[in-house]
Amino acid sequence: MSTAENLVTIDPRNKYKRDEDLGARISAAVAVAAKYANAVDHDARFPQEAFDELKAQRLLGMILPRSFGGDDRSVADAAQVCYALGRVCSSTAMIYAMHMANVACVLNHSDGTERHMSYLRRIGGAQMLLASSTTEGRNGANVRSSASAIVQEGDRVTLDRDASVVSYGAAADAIVTTARRSPESLSSDQVLALFFKEDYTLERTSKWDVMGMRGTCSEGFRLLAKGEPEQVLPEAYDKIHRRSMVPVTHILWAACWAGVAAGAVERAQGFIRKVSRAQKGNLPPGAPYATQASQSLMNLTSLVDSATADYQSRAGEPEALDEISFQTTLNLLKVSASEMAISTVMLAFNACGIAGYRNDSEFSISRPLRDILSSSVMINNNRILGNVATSCLIGGVPETIVKAR
Repeated sequence: MSTAENLVTIDPRNKYKRDEDLGARISAAVAVAAKYANAVDHDARFPQEAFDELKAQRLLGMILPRSFGGDDRSVADAAQVCYALGRVCSSTAMIYAMHMANVACVLNHSDGTERHMSYLRRIGGAQMLLASSTTEGRNGANVRSSASAIVQEGDRVTLDRDASVVSYGAAADAIVTTARRSPESLSSDQVLALFFKEDYTLERTSKWDVMGMRGTCSEGFRLLAKGEPEQVLPEAYDKIHRRSMVPVTHILWAACWAGVAAGAVERAQGFIRKVSRAQKGNLPPGAPYATQASQSLMNLTSLVDSATADYQSRAGEPEALDEISFQTTLNLLKVSASEMAISTVMLAFNACGIAGYRNDSEFSISRPLRDILSSSVMINNNRILGNVATSCLIGGVPETIVKAR
């Protein structure tokens, strides 16, 4: 390669152009999500228009390498998409977050064979939407236990699963699902399987009529699947869970919730400005709440940024990802981010007063408030706090106040 070619390759302006291009693509998707957000919430329907645009902007496979039809982007970039979408449509943001975590699991834990590479090329090339089934039957959110098992039938594998919650399952192009490794395996001996739409059928067993996050369409199904043995990822799910599913999911969920909170704070700030102008500069009684909401949002975004940076510094290093302190931090990120997001939205609500309470107000906080309340119960915070109690006792307290980066 010539010197001139080298200069073009490393020219830092290329990065800025690439970032500007990503920003424009995100803005295009956000504009569509915003346009249909109220209809998605009112009708409790999948945000089809937003995902058509996300697909058109090739944002569904953005973390995949370019050789697989992706954009070679990071989890931090995906978090920015979640945050931007969350400001206008919580359901779109949450679906995108769950999808990207599923893509990360398949990408990070494929075995490098041509068969697995073909799956990834198919996902990226078609910008497929991936749903997941990790909740089964009466297990609630105990995702580390499976009842259904992968069954070998000749040169095929089958699965019959009581998939009690499959968010946006009917709209997905593929599903990743946990299962016992075999009928003889213990419930904790799990694998993760990837099934494409032609590989499975879904028989609806429950509907989704809820307070918020209505567009996620988290219905229950009986999942009947049949595929190739290679569609079962070779790595044990306990490793996939620790190294990809939990960290990526919790980071992207937190980014989504931060976006929801930011959208509410924007409305609160708009309300305070409007009243202040009408009162010739005098601030309304809710102004201190708006200040607190802004402060709370700053703390929340800093928390997500710190967790994302920590994860990215460890990505690709299994031992670093397996550290107890990191696992505890990423589990507690979900708890802290959800609690902070709820508090932020409530402060924004109080800043707006009756204008925030009304459904027909331009400053209504109704939808963000209903949506954000889901954050503490989708995998209940108490369950997580109980699960990490022992590791918190073992880990003690931090020795330093500033982390090395």
